[in-house]
Amino acid sequence: MADENASDLIDAKIAGLGDWRGATLAKLRALIREADPGIEETVKWRKPSNPSGVPTWEYAGVICTGETYKDKVKLTFAKGAAVADPAGLFNASLDGNVRRAIDFAEGAAVDAAAFKALVRAAVEANKAKPARAKKG
Repeated sequence: MADENASDLIDAKIAGLGDWRGATLAKLRALIREADPGIEETVKWRKPSNPSGVPTWEYAGVICTGETYKDKVKLTFAKGAAVADPAGLFNASLDGNVRRAIDFAEGAAVDAAAFKALVRAAVEANKAKPARAKKG
């Protein structure tokens, strides 16, 4: 697992979905990459019950994760509560102190400009206060 490329794993996850969820995740992934080319793709939380793991985008810490469910694609922003959302994209996990999420249902429109602005704001939040290095 350690030598597997995260981008290839995410490609495989998208292809494996084979439906609107894969297309939606692919579109969101492309917008994340456009928002800031310095964002790195990783895959976290791989385990027997979820061998493909969770696509994760990072820049000085986690920006967001992309999870798929039967009825939605969920992007959870690690520091979403600290990020301005003038377009009101966050529609889930609104009562938390740290994270915020966007749930995309089948056929949901994506405001590309607002979404990329939100990703850039998340990058800036991480740059302002980067994740602490793990002890070990």
